Amino acid sequence: MCNRYVSPTEAAIEREWAIGRANPNRWWNEVLFPQSTGPFIRRKRGDSGYSRELAAGQWGLIPWFAKEAKLKYQTNNARSEELAAKASYKLPWARGQRCIIPAESFDEPCWETGKNVWWRFKRADGTP
Repeated sequence: MCNRYVSPTEAAIEREWAIGRANPNRWWNEVLFPQSTGPFIRRKRGDSGYSRELAAGQWGLIPWFAKEAKLKYQTNNARSEELAAKASYKLPWARGQRCIIPAESFDEPCWETGKNVWWRFKRADGTP
């Protein structure tokens, strides 16, 4: 359950996912938490092919039935075996609404000692 992550630079995102250089300068924070604004890669709008574009959005899903954007529960994590059945996720899953969240690293809380100690996970080769 990822609770925060570090976003790569725009150059690293462009290089790793072949996005191109038509992206604006960084408009998001380096360290991101649920419900904060961060970068994501999606299928380019208005393109019948499979080209990609970099966009920014709120981390977490706002279900179609939500009356407001501030939810009582978090939707930043979903279990793959529940996607097709849970009300929050089933329609976006059925529509094929997917994206790539570029991350340099992500952090998980560890409570083994009784205190929260953050563990950071990242690739050994340093790529996103």
